[in-house]
Amino acid sequence: MYETIQSLHSYWAFLVLFILIIATVNAIYKSATGKEYKATDFRLSLFTLIVSHIQLLMGLLLYFVSPRLQLFGEIGMGAIMKDPVSRLYLVEHPLVNIIAIALITIGYSKHKKKLTSSAKLKKIAIFYTLGLVLLLSRIPWSTWLS
Repeated sequence: MYETIQSLHSYWAFLVLFILIIATVNAIYKSATGKEYKATDFRLSLFTLIVSHIQLLMGLLLYFVSPRLQLFGEIGMGAIMKDPVSRLYLVEHPLVNIIAIALITIGYSKHKKKLTSSAKLKKIAIFYTLGLVLLLSRIPWSTWLS
């Protein structure tokens, strides 16, 4: 079960990054050029929100069925924090990615309350970019791409 969830989580991450990059670049471009916010922009930002939340749910499930989780009881938090690999998988990756998804959610929620195109696109651009940067910063690249 663990390997299946891990594989789904890894492959779904490609979709999340792809859609998030498209939504972010779209919002930045339209915001910078003064283009109008359209229904396709709403759908793109909503789809990004949905796929990122699915990724979060898979990640949380993966976290709690992970054999690494037993390290908390076996070696303790101090030893986990001293080991870069354990710290990445048990602390940094989950925490930072939860924050990233929260920022994406906040950006989506805030953009809906704005009345003008520029304000809507600006909120999406800011919060989705912050979420993207955080996601990219905590991906375990060495294991993910191998």
